[in-house]
Amino acid sequence: MSEVEVIEAAARVFARDGYERATLERIAQEAGVSRVTLHRRGVSKEALLGGLAERALDRYRAALWPALTSRGTGRERLTEALHALCRSAEEHRPLLEALGTRRDDVFHEEGEERMTRSFFVEPLARIVGDGVRDGTLRDAGPPEERATVLFNLVGWTYLHLRSGHGWPPERATQALVDVALDGAAA
Repeated sequence: MSEVEVIEAAARVFARDGYERATLERIAQEAGVSRVTLHRRGVSKEALLGGLAERALDRYRAALWPALTSRGTGRERLTEALHALCRSAEEHRPLLEALGTRRDDVFHEEGEERMTRSFFVEPLARIVGDGVRDGTLRDAGPPEERATVLFNLVGWTYLHLRSGHGWPPERATQALVDVALDGAAA
């Protein structure tokens, strides 16, 4: 049993049972190994969550890469990036919903303000800064702060519209990107 297979099993159990109700025993059963095997390997729920978060981060970065490297205007690139953010939220939706309050551990840095971790915000901040410089996005404060608002506005509202309201992915994405761009455009 590879580490990837155990992480995949954990993702299924977290999505099905929620993080709090998931146990190593259930994860081991899903992975087709014994709990003792996971214990001997030093596997914990927290370590599996960390592995899933790392995988999601890699996929998020890959999803935003085309918007970061595009030659379009800041507004065009921000549009592309926000669509990618919604696709990433959709890809990881079952896990994100299962995490409940544990999401804060994954997405926030330690400290008084508990800011969104920089590796989620930095790609958007770069695009916002470029858009301010090329005149397609308005200057409304530090790009990092605007990017933090955009990441949270689009990412978490997308999940709510999908799960709480049952909106299809295309509807939720388009509505959010339109509102976000209206607020960011020059």
